[in-house]
Amino acid sequence: MAHAFIKILLLITIFSITSTHKSDAQFEDWCIADEQTPDDELRRVMVWASENGADCSKIEANQPCFQPNTIKDHASVAFNSYFQRMKAKGATCYFNSAAFVTDLDPSHGSCKFETQG
Repeated sequence: MAHAFIKILLLITIFSITSTHKSDAQFEDWCIADEQTPDDELRRVMVWASENGADCSKIEANQPCFQPNTIKDHASVAFNSYFQRMKAKGATCYFNSAAFVTDLDPSHGSCKFETQG
């Protein structure tokens, strides 16, 4: 009986360890532009993010995140860059309601979105 109890206890311990210690990839999140936000607002907030810590070099012409060349796509890169670089300092993915957090990696083709995990 004690042997069976130890086996059950061991299985419960192993299950609880594997269910609470997920890989880092399962905890990644990205900040992307909300499709419903008007382009002029996205543009305004994207400029703010670029001036306050976001790396927007990837959305310049001939760079990996230039295409698709839309305000929404460029804003997503800028918002995410700012969010990833500044969240340890308390930054959020709010951007005046122009963005939201997702756990689905928005990277596409050669455009790889930053993540701090």
